[in-house]
Amino acid sequence: MKRGYTRIPDAVTAHALRIGVVAGETSGDQLGAALITALRERSPDVEIRGVCGPLMRAAGCEPLADAHELAVMGLVEVLAHLPRLLRLRRRLRQEFIAWRPDVFIGIDAPEFNLGLAARLHAAGLRTVQYVSPQVWAWRTGRVRGIGRACDLVLCLLPFEPPFYAQHAVPARFVGHPLADQIAMDFDRGAVRRELALGERDTVVALLPGSRRGEVARLGPDFIAAAQALATAMPGVVFVAPMASPDIRALFEQQCAAGGEGRIRLLDGQARAALQAADAALVASGTASLEALLCRCPMVVAYRLSGMTAFLLRALRMVRLRHFALPNLLAGEALVPEFFQEAVTGANLAGALQAQLVDAGRRRVLEARFRAIHAQLRQDGAVRAADAVLELAGDRP
Repeated sequence: MKRGYTRIPDAVTAHALRIGVVAGETSGDQLGAALITALRERSPDVEIRGVCGPLMRAAGCEPLADAHELAVMGLVEVLAHLPRLLRLRRRLRQEFIAWRPDVFIGIDAPEFNLGLAARLHAAGLRTVQYVSPQVWAWRTGRVRGIGRACDLVLCLLPFEPPFYAQHAVPARFVGHPLADQIAMDFDRGAVRRELALGERDTVVALLPGSRRGEVARLGPDFIAAAQALATAMPGVVFVAPMASPDIRALFEQQCAAGGEGRIRLLDGQARAALQAADAALVASGTASLEALLCRCPMVVAYRLSGMTAFLLRALRMVRLRHFALPNLLAGEALVPEFFQEAVTGANLAGALQAQLVDAGRRRVLEARFRAIHAQLRQDGAVRAADAVLELAGDRP
């Protein structure tokens, strides 16, 4: 057992296995739901409570708060929400310390979860960070704090554990649950029929983000890109899966303001849209990985507030040449990516058009995407559950 933990006598710990969890936003809810399902298969009586979204609640997590409360990004943007977030973290710390879970799992949301994990760890609880923060990309010094706060980091990407090993922080590659959930092969024609799309249509999917801040910054340029592409390639069909009713309402307002009425909005159905599309324009993050797993050529965009971007550049906090997950996994510029002021309708439309017309490039991407899919397909939720149970000393 790590760092001098004292095993409490069995008579005192006769309760069912207890897992505390805090997940941030949609992607964290997806990861958490898969993990909870795997934990329940191995330990049916496990008690799970914490910050969760609808998928985790359906899987059996007792909610202490909703995951959307953590859906804040950027250095500057967090400041406006800081008092509320600190109050929430203080309440969760008190509730978890009183409840004494066998393991606390922070799922993504590292700025929130690592601070909470440090306090819980100091109180004698075992702690796990599920999804490594991008310490290998920026603010590398954070790795020391992660080592002090966490007993284990569960990594979704294969290049992450070697980085942690350099700093003597226990980390394990478990694979990415999305790679397990998305089939290696699928019937594109059947997906198109499901979405009422023509077999010969040229389809472009637009995914401007799952967070309101993302869509506020990227939506107008995504719409401008669709307008420019429609002018260059008449007949292109645009579909835009919306992550939530709130996001849909915002994007509808942006379409109306931009005079764009050709984009067909979908409620959810991101995976189907990506499997049906010939190319996609996506906000950087999990959506770009999902596009890869759906074999969809893509253009990736990322924009922060002007002040956050200025600080990142001025302080030289970013250490990577690429930010799009497909490019990081491939180790090269596999798909076009645009950051900050380079995110314009014209740039995005030009890159999308190139993806649509180059059949040879599409075949190369298909093969590379398939190889990466196989590498990430590790039954990730099961491996993560096994690691948690091993840490809890409750492996069946």
